[in-house]
Amino acid sequence: MPSINVKTNTKLTAPKKEIIKRRLFDCIGIIPGKSDQYLMLTIEDNVDMAFHRESDMKMAMVEVKILGGSTKDAYQRLTKAICMVLNDEAKVEGENCYVKFEEVNYWGYNGFIF
Repeated sequence: MPSINVKTNTKLTAPKKEIIKRRLFDCIGIIPGKSDQYLMLTIEDNVDMAFHRESDMKMAMVEVKILGGSTKDAYQRLTKAICMVLNDEAKVEGENCYVKFEEVNYWGYNGFIF
């Protein structure tokens, strides 16, 4: 039950969003036991953002939530992969991209709790 929410101040075309989605769906398997089968993915572009007191550079805030937990190494590898995707596809450099991980104890789906 993972989810990835991407917010960026970059304006993305519909085809570019599809490429980012496809690549992020491929990345979630970096976390052991997680797959794209239940991944919920959100991309919000053209968001009003600021970082280092600047708002004219390309930047992103990514939140990754997973049911249960994982290892620091897995989170490190996923962070690297996410930053690479956003650099390649949205021209957001790694130093302007935050990735936040949240481990969730309970996840509701289809009327019940995992």
